Amino acid sequence: MTLRFTHLQQRQQQRDKLKLGLLGLLLAVTFVLSLSVGDIWLPPSQWMSERAQLFVWQLRLPRTFAVIMVGAGLAMSGAVMQSLFDNPLSEPGLLGVANGAGVALVLTILLGGGLLPVWLLSLNAIIGALVLTLILLALSRRKLLSGASLLLIGFALSIACSAVMTWAVYFSSSLDLRQLLYWLMGSFGGIGWQQIWLILALFPAIIWLTYQGNKLNLLSLGENQARQLGVPLVLWRNIFVLMIAWVVGVSVALAGIIGFIGLIIPHMLRLSGITDHRYLLTGCALSGASILLLADLMSRIVLSSAELPIGVITSTLGAPLFIWMLLRNVKTY
Repeated sequence: MTLRFTHLQQRQQQRDKLKLGLLGLLLAVTFVLSLSVGDIWLPPSQWMSERAQLFVWQLRLPRTFAVIMVGAGLAMSGAVMQSLFDNPLSEPGLLGVANGAGVALVLTILLGGGLLPVWLLSLNAIIGALVLTLILLALSRRKLLSGASLLLIGFALSIACSAVMTWAVYFSSSLDLRQLLYWLMGSFGGIGWQQIWLILALFPAIIWLTYQGNKLNLLSLGENQARQLGVPLVLWRNIFVLMIAWVVGVSVALAGIIGFIGLIIPHMLRLSGITDHRYLLTGCALSGASILLLADLMSRIVLSSAELPIGVITSTLGAPLFIWMLLRNVKTY
């Protein structure tokens, strides 16, 4: 019986590795497309031309790196949250972290009169996300909240932050603030090498999350089972929540609020048969980056004279896809 289980486990691991290889190939293809597609088509054979120096290496390459990092970070954060809180509807935005970063941006523009440098706005977005997370964890520690209660409080804080942003924009005549609201819908427009510090800030978090598969496998067994196995549940929950806050805060600072990536991607991979977090997290990074790259391509080419907010595209495509997934696999949920 043990030998049979070991054999089945090895076969499953081989299938998971094969799927990760295919996802890696998909990311490579979308990476090439992202550098090639735009108002001017520049295939790889022309990447060394004089015209490509501007369009490929100065405009498209930093944007592509940013999309990859944000897509990978949000998808991995969604997988962590769904396992950590044992809730299939969990996603990074549910804790209110993204809206906390948005409030920090709105207040910074109101107080600074639109004269502050971009790097300071980005830094305040990260600080706002971390401050809201620390408030959430402080309430959790003081009231000894369960995972479900923590999610509900995070959801309530998210609504409150959203209300603050809406009131601020409604009563403000600042053009910068109204443009900020458009950007908060999600956009990678305007990203260049000057934002490389934000792109690199996501890299350590993504690498760290990649190696937490064994820990998440234990935590996903449930609170009681995890404690019986000697896992300090509260400590690791707080560490993971802080890491998610960092990823979401930096992502908002880079591209605004992007929905559905953290919700859809982990479900798609689980339904494809990848359930071991040692492979699921890597799969989320690869597929999250690929799908967000495809959405970014759509945002660039759908309209000839303008660029669509990428958050609108992910929500428009993600909502019906998620409903279809639920109806197709109703017994799973």
